[in-house]
Amino acid sequence: MSRGVVVRMVAVGLALSAAAFAVAFFVPWLPENASKERDGIDFLFWFTTIICIGIFALVTAVILYSVVKFRARPDDDSDGPPIHGNTKLEIVWTAVPAVLVIAIAIVSGVVLARNDRIPSDALRVEVTGEQFAWSFKYPDARNLASGGVLRLPRGRPVRLLISAKDVIHSFWVPEFGQKLDALPGSVNQLKITPTKLGTYSVICTELCGVGHALMRSEAIVMPPAKFDAWLRKQRTDMGQGGETAGKAVYANNGCGACHTFRPAGSKAGVGPDLDKLPAQASRAGKPLEEFVRESIVRPNAYVEPGFASGLMPQNYGEQLEGDQLDSLVRFLSEGAK
Repeated sequence: MSRGVVVRMVAVGLALSAAAFAVAFFVPWLPENASKERDGIDFLFWFTTIICIGIFALVTAVILYSVVKFRARPDDDSDGPPIHGNTKLEIVWTAVPAVLVIAIAIVSGVVLARNDRIPSDALRVEVTGEQFAWSFKYPDARNLASGGVLRLPRGRPVRLLISAKDVIHSFWVPEFGQKLDALPGSVNQLKITPTKLGTYSVICTELCGVGHALMRSEAIVMPPAKFDAWLRKQRTDMGQGGETAGKAVYANNGCGACHTFRPAGSKAGVGPDLDKLPAQASRAGKPLEEFVRESIVRPNAYVEPGFASGLMPQNYGEQLEGDQLDSLVRFLSEGAK
């Protein structure tokens, strides 16, 4: 192969590489980076992508050049020149891919090891998936539940303990860059260190039933001082009675993961809007408190139009103590008036 041929192929390859790099780097393909672990994942992604772009450009350049340069002429019926191999070329195309694959494996291993290294002082959060909601508890804060919203302090490592109650779900916050399955009877661990304040979507990425598309929640990254103040307030509320007790029951049982209810600060669309409980009770033909109580212990007794039966767990009547149920009914009834 002459030097001119090599130069032309290299020129075509460089042109294709430049075009591919421009598309790859200047189009925002990925979500915003909001965690320390995403840094390593993004580096691995671009490291692999650059290698793939180079290989693609080189192979495409050789193919295009060969198609044009060595195309069959209309009046050419002769055989092509015999080829018996090229030892140097075969060594190169074996050694170079081997080196690239080893490099990708090493970088992947380093990133995986760093992301899996969870410090002993990491904040623990229990993440539980069930049809069709996420719930979050903080074991280090007397099993405080956050009402279906994942609240995290910026800059502090967090150990997520992920499991499921019914079927397989998959926990994913795109901006955090990691995804992990939630399995019934098993606890998987995931480390996240949030780096940017904001509100991000929590998504289930495993088809889990008719309400899968609505199985969404929020992850709120807060300044550390504000997060600590929120924890203190929630712990104080848990120890009080009246409306505060009902609000604590609402939060601890993950009601806010499925329902919108302004007094509790929850906003979700899996289940009916609890701010409209009086209208729903009227349609069901029952007094408000009686309707609320029945909707908790026998959720299929009346199903609000536009929602399917069977979405809400059927065992809250067994899970809640009598005083817990009473306080929750009062909280919902009074808050919706």
